[in-house]
Amino acid sequence: MCPTAKSDIRKAIYQTVARIPIGKVATYGQIATLAGYPGRARQVGYALAGIPDGLDLPWHRVINAQGKISPRATGRFHELQFNMLEDEDISFRENRVDLEIYRWSPQMDTRG
Repeated sequence: MCPTAKSDIRKAIYQTVARIPIGKVATYGQIATLAGYPGRARQVGYALAGIPDGLDLPWHRVINAQGKISPRATGRFHELQFNMLEDEDISFRENRVDLEIYRWSPQMDTRG
């Protein structure tokens, strides 16, 4: 999947993020657990911040456990992420995504 990833954990994270379907979101902790690294939510954030050039991942579908977009230290990527999610018909209420509605459930994902 990702021969340019720096480590096994990053490869697993990227493979998991790649599976999130349009119109769904996953939390950093959820991705860590599904990738086989429970408790490593912060590592998911680091991996997404360092996506190798040319690797097209739906990074914008990963949000925090509160259903919010995590602010970035620099840039306006949080605004881009908000717009990308809205373009996929994901609704926000008070800057929050309803995880009961929009959380990705891999068990329901027919792609595996």
